Amino acid sequence: MRKKEEAADMKFRKSRHSKRGRIEIIPMIDVMFFLLATFMLASLSMQNLHSLAINLPQGKTSPVQTTTNVTLTIDKDSAILLNGTPITLENLSDNLRPLIKGKEDNVIVAADNATPQGVVVQAMLQARRAGAEHFMIAIKNDE
Repeated sequence: MRKKEEAADMKFRKSRHSKRGRIEIIPMIDVMFFLLATFMLASLSMQNLHSLAINLPQGKTSPVQTTTNVTLTIDKDSAILLNGTPITLENLSDNLRPLIKGKEDNVIVAADNATPQGVVVQAMLQARRAGAEHFMIAIKNDE
């Protein structure tokens, strides 16, 4: 009798045992982290930073605190940046005018040591047309 029951159980059981597939979460997290890091590094390498290497003149002075963050940078090839944004000498006054809030605002002129003097003077005259009255010359402090 027992053999018949076992034979009946055997008929109802499948010969193959199928398991449901599982999605493992740990490898998926690893892959997502790797993709995130890759895209972050790729986006940083694509970013174009508008900066110039400026060789400031040397001198001795005490540090000065300014309330204004308007910086006019001129490199040795006469390229001009206004707060890090490339501009031309012709549109300097139009771009500077909204940045100057009052008469006490200072414009910091950071000109390369090899910049032609005429370009610096023309840039300062354009800034004067925009309403700037006080200029500060950036230097590399000797110590």
